[in-house]
Amino acid sequence: QVQLLESGGGLVQAGGSLRLSCAASGRAFSTYVMMAWFRQAPGKEREFVASITWRGGWGQYADSVKGRFTISRDNAKNTMYLQMNSLRPEDTAVYYCTVKPSVAASFESWGQGTQVIVSS
Repeated sequence: QVQLLESGGGLVQAGGSLRLSCAASGRAFSTYVMMAWFRQAPGKEREFVASITWRGGWGQYADSVKGRFTISRDNAKNTMYLQMNSLRPEDTAVYYCTVKPSVAASFESWGQGTQVIVSS
């Protein structure tokens, strides 16, 4: 079972940038078909932000972050990133990373999350 550890969150002004990291231990990202970022704002359900395939590095994004966020991975470091630019107050949330072991499976092994706060 993989353990995921997010980092890089913090307080930033609107229009600023942050880079989140998700480090995996116990099992390599290469054993998963897809990795992803989700977020949960206060009083709201957890929502999809972005995903990336291990093979090929093909990324998908929620419409709300498309053009502002970029997901990437470093297979050698067993780490995934989320570069967040042009941040908005509505991006404020706890950000979680997760993995999917196969196409048909659900996301599993959630990290503890990292808090992002965007002030206006």
